[in-house]
Amino acid sequence: MGYVHDTAMSQFIGPDEMLNSAGTWTATNASNVWFARRTAANATWVTKIPIRLPQNSAAYKGSKLVSIDIWYDITTEAMDAVAAVLYKATMGADGATCAVAAAVTTSYDTGHDAAGERVDVDQHKMTLTVTTPEWMDDGDEWYVELSGDGGANGVFDMYGARANFTLRV
Repeated sequence: MGYVHDTAMSQFIGPDEMLNSAGTWTATNASNVWFARRTAANATWVTKIPIRLPQNSAAYKGSKLVSIDIWYDITTEAMDAVAAVLYKATMGADGATCAVAAAVTTSYDTGHDAAGERVDVDQHKMTLTVTTPEWMDDGDEWYVELSGDGGANGVFDMYGARANFTLRV
């Protein structure tokens, strides 16, 4: 029987799998590339990026999340703020509520570690690296909350994300 320990796995997460709050978001296609466009508005919003990877109840099996890449464009005008936080929520047993989600410590790549780098008019590939990668338990939900505050004329386009992980099965 075989054994897999692959440290170079990845899973793409399309904009259609994400949840967007506040504002007008439109599924858009340009040159056969799909993305979610947030209409310009001087207001805050949050996008939930679900991290759906194989999980396991046994220790050191399944997926060990290492980093998340997020692709987005800001056009017309810089945003007032853009930030990303990785969360882990432990699901409750039958009859119990879900635990409060806890932030997981991450760091931004060098091109996005300053707030001004995340909000400028540009095409962005932002990477969040998990400080202490851990194996994903079958009772947890993992997701990134990408929050922003738009400039009055700034348009935000979300192209997708990619979870990078080690797979052990």
